[in-house]
Amino acid sequence: MAQVSNNKSFKSIVSITLMAVALGLTACSTPVDPDVKARQDSMKSWGDAMGIMGDMAEAPDTFDAEVFKEQAAFLAKDSASPWSHFENQEATGNATEAVWSNVDGFRTEADNFQKATAELNTVAQTATSIDQVLPAFGQVGESCKSCHTDFKVKKD
Repeated sequence: MAQVSNNKSFKSIVSITLMAVALGLTACSTPVDPDVKARQDSMKSWGDAMGIMGDMAEAPDTFDAEVFKEQAAFLAKDSASPWSHFENQEATGNATEAVWSNVDGFRTEADNFQKATAELNTVAQTATSIDQVLPAFGQVGESCKSCHTDFKVKKD
C-alpha cells in the first residue's frame, strides 16, 4: 500500500510542477495584439497563395489553371480584409510609423493591391497558360513590394 501512496504523491508532484511550468511560460510569453495577429495572418495567407502561384511561374510546366484560379480568387476576395486592423496606432507589429503619419499613401497602396489582385483574378479565371497570368501576377508582386518599402519594418 505504501508504494501506491508514494506513486500517487509522485504523480501529484509531477502534475503540480508541470502546471507551474506551463503557467510560468504563459506569463512570460508576449501577448500579440488581436489587430496585429489578424493582419499578419491575412498577409501570411497572401504569401502562401503567392508562393503557390510563384512556383508555377518559375516552372511553367507545372501550371495548373484550376489551382491558380483558386489562389487568385482567394487573393482578390481577401485583399480588403487586413486594412481595418491598422486603425490602432498602438498595435504596430511590423508596421512602420508611416502607416499612421502617411495615411493617404498607405491607403493608396492598399487600394493598388486590391486593384492588382482583382485584375489577377479576372485574368486567371480564363487563363490556360502561365503566360496569360504573368503580367497581372507581376503587378501583384510589385504592389506587395511597393507597400513593404515604406510601410513595413525592415528586417536585417
